[in-house]
Amino acid sequence: MSLRIAVAGASGRMGRELLSAVHQDANATLGAALDRAGNDFIGQDAGMLIGAPNGIKVSADVEAALKGCDVLIDFTRPEATLQHLEICRKLGVKLVIGTTGFSAEQKQLIQDASKDISIMMAPNMSVGVNVLLKLLQQASKALSEGYDIEIVEMHHRHKVDAPSGTALRLGEVIAETLGRDLATDAVYGREGVTGERDPKTIGFATMRGGDVVGDHTVVFAGIGERIEISHKASSRATFAQGALRASHFLAGKSAGLYDMQDVLGMA
Repeated sequence: MSLRIAVAGASGRMGRELLSAVHQDANATLGAALDRAGNDFIGQDAGMLIGAPNGIKVSADVEAALKGCDVLIDFTRPEATLQHLEICRKLGVKLVIGTTGFSAEQKQLIQDASKDISIMMAPNMSVGVNVLLKLLQQASKALSEGYDIEIVEMHHRHKVDAPSGTALRLGEVIAETLGRDLATDAVYGREGVTGERDPKTIGFATMRGGDVVGDHTVVFAGIGERIEISHKASSRATFAQGALRASHFLAGKSAGLYDMQDVLGMA
């Protein structure tokens, strides 16, 4: 049976990648294409966004559009995702969340909703980044003493949250492995006379510019050597394929909150 997938933010950069991925998946069909009210593409054939008309109209009526869908893939903004979350919960539609920038309170709302529907939430759905998370656990254990840890990320000029959700997740994994608390040990900017570096801190540096899809590097800087572990995404297609893989994973789940480590069998 073909999985009926809905795509939020259909006319955006990530939305179009998702539409294309669903179109190419022999085991999935597009059930709905959503966008905000007032968007120029509302009422138009969603397939035209990728040059493959499919008869599904882009809609701002989320509840009406989601009826009959199995999964919604959402890479939008926190406020929009939370609105979609409540409707998915009401209709029993599963949810794949690639949105970043949630507050702790907003994450709790997602956790609460996962008691009723299955949700997969990850700041980065590429296979490579999730392998990177595993490598960081091993590196952090081996380099726990005598190495300063810095995380550097760069994204395109249109990204609105910083540091990226992926960078924060990298920091969380390192902190968890080392028994530290990222909430107290993270340093998000340095300016002026900062004094010597506290060895317990995990630093973040953010760059924005051009059309960079997503670059992340973790630096372990010791005396006489430096280890750098990097991931560079050159296309959003990798995130779309990960989201599609997650959608099929959720098809067999009735409720619960999962991440890409679960999807890839790496948890």
